[in-house]
Amino acid sequence: MASNKQAAVGFIFATILLDVIGLGIIIPVVPQLLQHLLNITDRSDISAIAKPAMYLTFIYAAMQFIFAPILGSLSDHYGRRPILLFSLLGFGLDYIFLAFAPSIGWLFVGRVFFGHHWCKYYNSGCLYGRY
Repeated sequence: MASNKQAAVGFIFATILLDVIGLGIIIPVVPQLLQHLLNITDRSDISAIAKPAMYLTFIYAAMQFIFAPILGSLSDHYGRRPILLFSLLGFGLDYIFLAFAPSIGWLFVGRVFFGHHWCKYYNSGCLYGRY
């Protein structure tokens, strides 16, 4: 029984570690991605990038706020581990979508569509509380 608990806690920590590493990798890339998509040649003009970055962050937070209770209900119904794995899949698809977005509009579409996959912290906390 103790090995099952250790495996579950290890799974939770590996999930959170993957999430945080991915977030740490993408944060420095977003300004350059926005600069490329907005065709800004002056690297010192940070204000032109700040507003779209703010809106991307707002959409990201709004999708978490809206979908956290929905993912919580789904995890109560289907189990926390399948929802966590589904969230990790969406997390990876979101980064692939961001990498291949041809315009800034597609970045916003990707944030709206995949933003709900970022609610896994709540789900991980609930799963960790069980063990």
